[in-house]
Order: sequence, then C-alpha cells, then structure tokens
Amino acid sequence: MRVKVLFFGLTHDLTGRREDEVEVPEGETVAGLWRAYEGRFPTLERVSASLQFALNEELVTPEHALRDGDELAVMPPVSGGSEDSFYALTHEPLHAEEISRLLKRPTDGAVVVFEGIVRNSLAGRRSLYLEYEAYEPLALRRMREIGAEVQKRFSIESIAMVHRLGRVEIGETSVVIAVAAPHRGPAFEACRYAIDRLKQTVPIWKKEYFEDGAVWAESEDQSRIVAEAHR
Repeated sequence: MRVKVLFFGLTHDLTGRREDEVEVPEGETVAGLWRAYEGRFPTLERVSASLQFALNEELVTPEHALRDGDELAVMPPVSGGSEDSFYALTHEPLHAEEISRLLKRPTDGAVVVFEGIVRNSLAGRRSLYLEYEAYEPLALRRMREIGAEVQKRFSIESIAMVHRLGRVEIGETSVVIAVAAPHRGPAFEACRYAIDRLKQTVPIWKKEYFEDGAVWAESEDQSRIVAEAHR
C-alpha cells in the first residue's frame, strides 16, 4: 500500500520535507508508520508525545489502520496562546485520557478534564443518538479565541478543546476539554469557564433523535419565536 504523509510545523523542520510518499504493509497502523519515521529521523522522538494525526482530513488515534491511497497529516499542537494547547473537530471517537496526556508537563500539578457524554433521554423522551454539525472554519477559530481568553484569565499552562461532529451514540463522548496548570484551583475554574464559553459562542449545532422524530437543541424556543413572528 502507498500512503502520502504531510509534515507541518516542527515536524517539517525535523524531517526536512513537507510531504513524503511511502510503501507500507497491509494492516499497518498510524503508530507503526510513525515508528518507522522515528527510525529514519531519530530527533522526531522529542516531539512524538505531543503530535496529532489526521487521516484524510479527519483526526484519528495512533491505533487507526491505514489503507492504500490514504493521506496522513502529522500535526504538532496548534498554538492558542501556548505552544502545548490544541483545538480540533473530528468525526472519530474521542479518548479523554489520550487528549489529557498530551498536555501533561513536569511543571503541572493538575490536569482537569471535562468530558461531555451523550445521555439517553431529554425531557422524559428516550434519545436514540445525536448528530452534530459545525461551521468548521469559524468554530475552530472561536475555539482558539476561547483558549487564548482562558489563558489570560486563569493561571494555567495549556488547554485542549476537541469536539465530535456527525453521529454520536448514547454513552459516547461528544466533547473533551482538558486544562493543565500548576495548581488545581485555576485548572477547575478554567475548565468550567471554557465549556460554558464553548456552548455559548462556538457555532456547533446538535440534533437529538427520538423514536418519534428529531429536534435541534433549543428548537422549541425557536419554534415559538417563529410562530409568534407569523401571527
């Protein structure tokens, strides 16, 4: 199988190339391919713990299997005030432990994680699943703005904000916010503030599906406003 690999930021400097095309065996994973690159370019090991991988423009975990013709982007954290902070939208399942691990540094005394879970009911109605959609360029920009705002308001080192898009099943994680800081107080405060601001200002919409239909979040209020406008 042949896979195209794109290098961004520091990984571009450490490999001396912006892209590469490599032959990989059937069943190879992102992690296996990356270990091969660490063998070719040993200095990559210094940044491996903080990298993210996007396969065909979707964020994936290192255990994700590769296929012939895939395009893998290797991405250092996106800066949002701190070089260790990052923000992402993805259709892949979220793993809070992996996200929080990317933030941990020797100077941190606390990592606080908020994990939003899809529940099985709303106002007494049994939910089947949720669907999320976003205006992605603006959503990512707004997430970075919130991250910068949080770092100015609270004594923290770094923050991660990652949100699922598309269909999310009951019990799955829809959003993860992780905050690393020297002390637990600012970490708790910053994490609470960040999720509140995300819900208020980031252009991500949620549709909840039931056995007898579906409704967008806040749609009952919106329907009332529409009805009143047409009286």
